[in-house]
Amino acid sequence: MDEFIDAALGFPAGIFTVALAVVVVYWLVVLCGVVEHDAWESDAGSSALGAPGVPLTVSASVLIAVAWFTSLAGTVLADRLGVGGGSTLVLLALALLVARGVTGLLVRPLRRVFQPDDPPPSRQDFIGQIAVVRTGRVDARFGQAEVAAADGSTAVVQVRQTGSDPLTHGSSGLLYAYDERGEFFWVAPFDADLGPRTAG
Repeated sequence: MDEFIDAALGFPAGIFTVALAVVVVYWLVVLCGVVEHDAWESDAGSSALGAPGVPLTVSASVLIAVAWFTSLAGTVLADRLGVGGGSTLVLLALALLVARGVTGLLVRPLRRVFQPDDPPPSRQDFIGQIAVVRTGRVDARFGQAEVAAADGSTAVVQVRQTGSDPLTHGSSGLLYAYDERGEFFWVAPFDADLGPRTAG
């Protein structure tokens, strides 16, 4: 047991022992809600650690843990083989290289958690789509229409038009802009014979 304690406190494992203690304290503070886990996020930093797309705090924590274990095991093995001298510097470099490679492998599956392939749905996705009017009329102050999303689901949205074109229940309209302030879409009459899109 003393052998492992000496190795953990000696060079080079001692560097990672201190870093690992900081990591443990950090995650305890996060669990207590004192600080947000993404307070020090940097995609460039994560990429440098071989884990692009994963929060820096996560990738750095894994890298430090792996480097600590590698340097600890390497120090104990070197002592048992009687290898000394400049081997500690080699061991430090080796621990960092191994940790970077292993970190990339371990956190790669987490990319989908932190950066899903499909962006979240947005109202902007409806712009350019054809909607079916569901109210008796659509004017500058009133109107609703049903539009199909990319996943096949439908949504009833608020619509308005600038002109006085007849947009009544069941007619098709093209959603061409979204008003963020009023939270409605601008719609224009659409003739199905003039375009390939159809209402969902």
